[in-house]
Amino acid sequence: MSTIVDVRTPQEFEEGHVPGSLNIPLQELPGRMDEIRRLPAPIVLCCRSGARSGMALDMLRSAGITEASNAGAWTNLL
Repeated sequence: MSTIVDVRTPQEFEEGHVPGSLNIPLQELPGRMDEIRRLPAPIVLCCRSGARSGMALDMLRSAGITEASNAGAWTNLL
């Protein structure tokens, strides 16, 4: 089982998202690493184009979370 984390803004998330995904905006990631560590791995990150999810992946890896990947645009996961 994996966890999909959408790092777009709440407004973008409400416009459309992968069913069952979690919305943790990019700017909130640093303060929510403990929460992310408790999520079922692997963590699959997505956003609108892949740029923010790429930054999020770097943040997770810097925090020691290695079971994570960047799926790019959230629509790639539909």
